[in-house]
Amino acid sequence: MARFVSFRDFDWLLFAFVLVICGLGVMEIYSATLHTKFAGVHIKQVYWIGAGMLAMFAFSMVNYQVLLENVHWMYLVSIASLVSVMVFGQKYLGARRWIKLPGGQHFQPSEWVKLILILAVARYFAEMRQRELSLAELVKAGLLVGVPMLMVLAQPDLGTSLTYVPIALMAIYLGGLRPKHALVIVVLGALLAPVAWHVLKPYQRERLTSFMEPEADPRGSGYQVQQSLIAVGSGGLWGKGMANASQTHGMFLPVPQTDFIFAAWAEEHGFVGAMGVLLLYFMVLMRLIQNAQTAPDRAGTFVVMGVVAVLAFHILINVGMVVGFMPVTGIPLPLMSYGGSSVLFMFLALGIVMNIRMRRFVN
Repeated sequence: MARFVSFRDFDWLLFAFVLVICGLGVMEIYSATLHTKFAGVHIKQVYWIGAGMLAMFAFSMVNYQVLLENVHWMYLVSIASLVSVMVFGQKYLGARRWIKLPGGQHFQPSEWVKLILILAVARYFAEMRQRELSLAELVKAGLLVGVPMLMVLAQPDLGTSLTYVPIALMAIYLGGLRPKHALVIVVLGALLAPVAWHVLKPYQRERLTSFMEPEADPRGSGYQVQQSLIAVGSGGLWGKGMANASQTHGMFLPVPQTDFIFAAWAEEHGFVGAMGVLLLYFMVLMRLIQNAQTAPDRAGTFVVMGVVAVLAFHILINVGMVVGFMPVTGIPLPLMSYGGSSVLFMFLALGIVMNIRMRRFVN
């Protein structure tokens, strides 16, 4: 089959949008970390982007059907990797999320587990032929995503564990969710919410509530949201320019190269720059949806829409967090925030999307 695949069918426009976002991210990482102990990490980000591009082109040439046929093994390996994090993971700020690699690099398995889950639920639902899901099938799908989600939540990593939810919701919706089952899910979620609330650690509960009234504790739980709002607001229409942002370069804005990179970007480039980035993300999402519509089979559609769900969720939560509409959960802005694991996940996911697109006309 591979001999009929041509890079003429590669989505070069989608790739161009992605590279522009990555380029803006590197530029902002450079500016935000200038004269700080993190100065120079933008070079590492370039390396990660380069590695991600190589991985994307490699994955675009591997038949995605082969990945789907072997996804059960990959799922088991992903569970094993999460167990290894619990046993051998590096503890940082009270959480075990990373495995230390040779050369001083750190790898976060929970990021690539998202990709495995997208493939796993795509195969699970693609094998079903009925138009509507039964309750038993719904429970199985929930367990498929729920097991790794609980393992990541135990690290504890609330932010990453929440990114698994849209994968399940998108697949269940496309798979044929019955209205009565949707009602059961909503009621069950409402009943379990108090239990989940008590399971969370105190700092996690503070994060989930402080965004609603950050001024109540401006030096404590509300500090991050307060400083982010000040940074975004002070950017005005056109921004203060690179390396001229007082909040970012005055070290008031927390981790401007990762979780709050959008706030740093908005302070330096203003409302116009912020809307420009959001427009780029919108174009990426639209191209992905178009690729889902032209996928050669049901499994391909589920895979691409799984990528859409994760990407849209990341953007919604991160940007919402920056402007005070969402709680601070540590979810990075895809392709812009500094971090190798996140960059690699996105490019691997895009590689599989390209793989599906390039096989549209292969019989």
